[in-house]
Amino acid sequence: MAATQRYFLSIGDLSQARGEYAQLSFDGVSPDSFASTLQSALREPALWQRWKALQPDPDAVDPHLGASDASARVTAEQSDLHTEVEVVTSLPHAVVKHRLNLLAGRVWKLHDVQPA
Repeated sequence: MAATQRYFLSIGDLSQARGEYAQLSFDGVSPDSFASTLQSALREPALWQRWKALQPDPDAVDPHLGASDASARVTAEQSDLHTEVEVVTSLPHAVVKHRLNLLAGRVWKLHDVQPA
């Protein structure tokens, strides 16, 4: 089992946090709804499976990107004009980044990673 990490990130304008695929993107505006959506995406492979099905050659997709962590935890809160997000998971950075990009596009910024 991989070591559990704590990721600290921020999103400038949560209402603009949308991924490339509209049908997979986050569609809320509150920090709580984003945290809940990301937590589900990390705990269950459903979002990844939907993304994989959209690929030209689904069988060629790296299966490691489909990993999930049933104990992943995500919290988010509004702070001034941005949203602060904390993710605690044993998933590798590549998987966390992929799920964040699917949900929020590239509007998020990673600030720190620490052992949990």
